Amino acid sequence: MAIFLTGSTGYIGAHITALLLERHSDPLNLLVRAKSEREAQERLWHALQLHLDFPALRDALASRITIFRGNLTDSHFGLGAEEYRRLAESTDSVIHCAASLNRKSEKSCLNVNLRGTLEVVQLARRAHDGHGLRRFSQVSTVAVSGMRNNEVVTEDASIDWERSDYDPYARTKKFCELMVRELLSDIRRTVFRPSIVLGDTRRAETTQFDMVRAFVFLAALPVLPLRASDQIDIVPVNYVAESVVTLHQKEGSAHEIYHLSSGKGSETFAQLTRALSSASGKKQPLYWPGLEKPFSALVNYFARSRSRLGRNASLLKIFLPYLTWNTVFDNARVVAEMGRAPAPFSQYCYPLLRFSREHHFSYPYRAWPADAEGVAPRTSEAPLAQKAAGEPR
Repeated sequence: MAIFLTGSTGYIGAHITALLLERHSDPLNLLVRAKSEREAQERLWHALQLHLDFPALRDALASRITIFRGNLTDSHFGLGAEEYRRLAESTDSVIHCAASLNRKSEKSCLNVNLRGTLEVVQLARRAHDGHGLRRFSQVSTVAVSGMRNNEVVTEDASIDWERSDYDPYARTKKFCELMVRELLSDIRRTVFRPSIVLGDTRRAETTQFDMVRAFVFLAALPVLPLRASDQIDIVPVNYVAESVVTLHQKEGSAHEIYHLSSGKGSETFAQLTRALSSASGKKQPLYWPGLEKPFSALVNYFARSRSRLGRNASLLKIFLPYLTWNTVFDNARVVAEMGRAPAPFSQYCYPLLRFSREHHFSYPYRAWPADAEGVAPRTSEAPLAQKAAGEPR
């Protein structure tokens, strides 16, 4: 029996996939958007090469990974009846990681986050009714807590339906949690809510650059429109992935919902800029909170431009509310389960920012080796031809 994982070609999903391959023996059913088996394998190589070498991926494809080529938002993922039956019958647990993070598009968030989650829930329901499902794990976000200011938020006090949301992403993820809780009430569930996921304590390399761009832009400013004493809740992606995998595989976890965050230990902007200045040998910026409103107005103005400055401004427009809310998310539950807190961002931020600058905010991906053939599908039945659309990264 296998773990069904969505979002394996995305940032957090790839870390989870690699950790499952490294530390556990379960077979993996992966939903991948692709027109052919070879294209699906190449997409996995693109996502996982940060974590493992090509021979290791080939071995996993031949022995442990079964790819289901489909669309997250299509009925039955766009799979044929027989292939969908095989997916349901071979699935022992679910980790739903796929999501649209397009905070500007209501349409994208509604389609991928709501419709996609409904399809995953229906698959879980069929698997559970057929043979029983061990666990359903959902990767959500602390953003479901809505607009906050100067707070420490606990898991059980996060969702307040009377509170406004920052964007469509936060709003739809809140409804996804409700959908899972109501429709899978008889199944053991675990909800993971990461805070700002940024960098990896084990390496400087990253494949995700949007938030890094925003930080690099801010780090270059001589004056910051922020309060130096405000905390910002940043967690490394390896801590997030390890928490998801550990608690998903654990026989009995103490809680249903976990904040994957730095919690009360979140560092202040002053601590972060002091660490960056010390590592780079540059002068620390000044803090001038009174500039927040005019700075936001300038960001909104330049966000309409198609220049590089406009791209950075566009990212800042999205993330600025999360930088100024001075809110952290209590992580006592996950720290108790994992036996340790996440490493502070100041310990690994400079190598991350340096790598990003030196590589012009792109990861040097390696192509599928020219002398390597595709790997035959693990199942004896050839997958049906699928429409390529849908699974988000």
